[in-house]
Amino acid sequence: MSDFLARAALATYRIAGSLGRPLVPPYVVWRASRGKEEGARRRERYGLAGLERREGPLVWVHAASVGESAAVSPMVRAVADLGLPILMTTGTRTSAALVAERLGDCVTHQYVPLDLAPYIRRFLDHWRPDIAITAESEIWPTTMHELARRRVPLILVNARLSDRSFARWSQVPRIAEAVMEKVTHVVAQSELDAERYRALGAPAVSVAGNLKAEMPAPTIAEAEFVRVARAFGDRPVWAAVSTHPGEEAIASAAHRRLKASHPRLITLVVPRHVTRGDEIAASFEAAGLKVARRSRGELPGPDTDVMLGDTMHEMGLYLRLTEIVFVGKSLTGTGGQNPLEAAMLGNAILSGRAVQNFRDIYGKLVETGGARIVSDEADLAEQLDFLLSDSLAQSTMAAAARAAVREMRGGLRRTMAALHPFLHPLELALSLDRRAAPPPPPAAAAVGGRR
Repeated sequence: MSDFLARAALATYRIAGSLGRPLVPPYVVWRASRGKEEGARRRERYGLAGLERREGPLVWVHAASVGESAAVSPMVRAVADLGLPILMTTGTRTSAALVAERLGDCVTHQYVPLDLAPYIRRFLDHWRPDIAITAESEIWPTTMHELARRRVPLILVNARLSDRSFARWSQVPRIAEAVMEKVTHVVAQSELDAERYRALGAPAVSVAGNLKAEMPAPTIAEAEFVRVARAFGDRPVWAAVSTHPGEEAIASAAHRRLKASHPRLITLVVPRHVTRGDEIAASFEAAGLKVARRSRGELPGPDTDVMLGDTMHEMGLYLRLTEIVFVGKSLTGTGGQNPLEAAMLGNAILSGRAVQNFRDIYGKLVETGGARIVSDEADLAEQLDFLLSDSLAQSTMAAAARAAVREMRGGLRRTMAALHPFLHPLELALSLDRRAAPPPPPAAAAVGGRR
């Protein structure tokens, strides 16, 4: 495909989006009716600002969903510490809630507009960002085109390309190059990701490591943790977290295998999608297991086999109730889930082989002895039996997992160094604006104080 045809294909994408625009509002309303959009703020998806823009420089940071928002939170905090105003966009209600909780004191939040030219132009006309920073693998051609047209630098941070995404982009190399040439700088998670971005035509690429290793461990309500932990008592516990369809059945089978040698065992199951709670509970009960459900406020009793963690935002609680964790989407799913929180909290980690999206993290965990890869349910049960029977082996793995996280840190420092050439001019401009501003009135007069 020639360069001309590649650019024609991207132009066709933008035209098709504009032609389909009448269908967008009904679609957004439908999503809002199903709880997938925040109804009162859905106009933000059309680029209509919900807030005024202050004068002066502005950094726009975009993170698609919860995982990306959590990963870039330390970076966002570091940018805010430079004194720079930040507009942060996300695409989901759960990520908006996370931003409000962790960064509400230092960012202005909006929902990201859909990748249609009228919406993006309206958004950019209002907010006028001086730099755009987007997390991981968010590539939206229309947004990138409009940023390039306005000469706004676009930086990809914590950037990665999955095997599947790289294969797809490699099939259309001219289109990939036409898209990537609009990215000012790619700050990649790993050398492999950097090589892939270079192969697709990104003009400037550096490697910083994974920002997820910079995240703090998830917090808990201490009193609630004590209450739940007391119900668990001194019974042996293992957890299967972020499970996907099929993995709950594997956890159920493993529990039944292990009960012969560990009769007081509790299996804690935390599905990736809590809306599957009824289905999962029914499957456990059909297998003859006694289930307590967190969503109903139930606590495990003496005869409880499975504690079902079917609630949101309580991973910190669940990971502190156990010392052995199987991380899902790795035996029946594809790509894996992030094991770093479990590692930070001192858990021995087990996982299936399908962890392509976290290849480097698992590589480091396995290398240090903090994680082991299992091939199937029988292998999982065997590894669990070993760790439940050998507290020294379990604690050694946990210590190795913590050490691996410490070794992986440093990504924030390297990311901020890569951003410095783009942020420093904004710091200087902000400093000049403050010097040029008139001095404030005397404090007493400003607040009506005593004379």
